[in-house]
Amino acid sequence: MSRMIFVNLPVTDLERSKAFYEAIGFRNEPKFSNDAAAMMVLSDTISVMLLTHPFYATFTRKPIADANNSSQVMLCISCESPAEVDRMVDDAGAASAKTDQSLQDGTKGGPMYGRDFEDPDGHQWEVMWMDPEFAEKGAHPVDEATAA
Repeated sequence: MSRMIFVNLPVTDLERSKAFYEAIGFRNEPKFSNDAAAMMVLSDTISVMLLTHPFYATFTRKPIADANNSSQVMLCISCESPAEVDRMVDDAGAASAKTDQSLQDGTKGGPMYGRDFEDPDGHQWEVMWMDPEFAEKGAHPVDEATAA
């Protein structure tokens, strides 16, 4: 079985957040959704769990960070092409996200293309495409004999 990742995000309005993630291409999985949580599926191995603040608080003793005022994590989604990056970010903007908030402009050419958005609760998502040849070599190519 492949490993899966479930990104748990605290949200203030579950229905608004579900609608937002559906608008950018995620699918709600009703088998793992209720009035306190919603499983939003991105792929066979990646899901985002949207948790109301009271439910999220049952998993931690720490205060819930306000993602609109502080940064704890940046999430990154890969895409198949620069056009798919633009589609996802534009869809996010149309669904009420703040777009292109990063301090760096990742659209200037080169082996990577990226943009970003903040969801309605302020969680920051990087959306990126990487040239397959660049990905194969890596940002810091390693001599295979040295790596072994």
